[in-house]
Amino acid sequence: MEYRTLGKTGLSVSLIGFGASPLGDEFRKTDPAEGARAVHSAIDQGINFFDVSPYYGRTLAEERLGAALNGRRDKVILATKCGRYDKSTFDFSAQRLYRSIDESLARLRTDYVDLLQLHDIEFADYAQIVEEAVPALRVIQRSGKARFIGITGLPLKILHAVASAVDVDSILSYCRYNFLITDLDKDVTPLCRQRNIGLINASPLHMGVLTNHGAPDWHPAPEAVKDAGRRVAETCSRYGVDVSSVALRFCLNHPDVASTLVGMADPAHVLKNIATLDLEVEPALLAEIAAIVAPVKDITWSSGEAVNNDADPTPLAPHPGKA
Repeated sequence: MEYRTLGKTGLSVSLIGFGASPLGDEFRKTDPAEGARAVHSAIDQGINFFDVSPYYGRTLAEERLGAALNGRRDKVILATKCGRYDKSTFDFSAQRLYRSIDESLARLRTDYVDLLQLHDIEFADYAQIVEEAVPALRVIQRSGKARFIGITGLPLKILHAVASAVDVDSILSYCRYNFLITDLDKDVTPLCRQRNIGLINASPLHMGVLTNHGAPDWHPAPEAVKDAGRRVAETCSRYGVDVSSVALRFCLNHPDVASTLVGMADPAHVLKNIATLDLEVEPALLAEIAAIVAPVKDITWSSGEAVNNDADPTPLAPHPGKA
């Protein structure tokens, strides 16, 4: 396993991170015992970065991960989130965040997390994130319940704006760097490099588009993007390699990303992901993939409040007179 430093935190995180959302049955019904074995296998294989949220499985993922980490907490760097609790339930108020960390710690069976992140900040008012939520996380940090703090989301506009306005230790971005889209590197990656902010990439398979099964019915990407994903999968099959492995390998090559999160819920997935560390992809295949993707490259979708999305030209700024 390769390890990289997560920005100014000094934390040495595994290049492949364990995305724990599948433990909460977010995508399919899973066997809790098998999920625990996946956690143990990941640790045995050198994966030390685990990311979860109370939103995943509506607390189920945290509960299962906490149980699986019993007796192994000291072997991992543990990240969770706060602010999002259901599909349409968000609360980034300071008082809710103070309660949230205590609830998460109880489920995770620990007295601290290494990284506490605001979950999907595009669903919040920008001023509240800057003026109330991030300062609240710093209060939690000073209490010893979280070692470092970060932000997460889909639109790059608000991630960049918040990280430019206030100090954060990490940014977790999803579906903004993979075969189908690389616009993470336009503004966010340079900002992270400049300010030594730890960068975490999630959804290397574009939430299922870059798999043999293809995108799920609920996927928000345009049909042309899904079709490109199907063609990429067919091309990889023709070369005798699995599209998800090739897609993950592409993401792992990013020099500025400390860890790429992959959802896992069984030991077989863990071993398959670990195998990508030794995967060498033929340049001819990469060229064919680039040609397939070119017509739909960097097409994304909206998430959260319209003003927080990249397509909205309205500048984001805190209220007059506020920090």
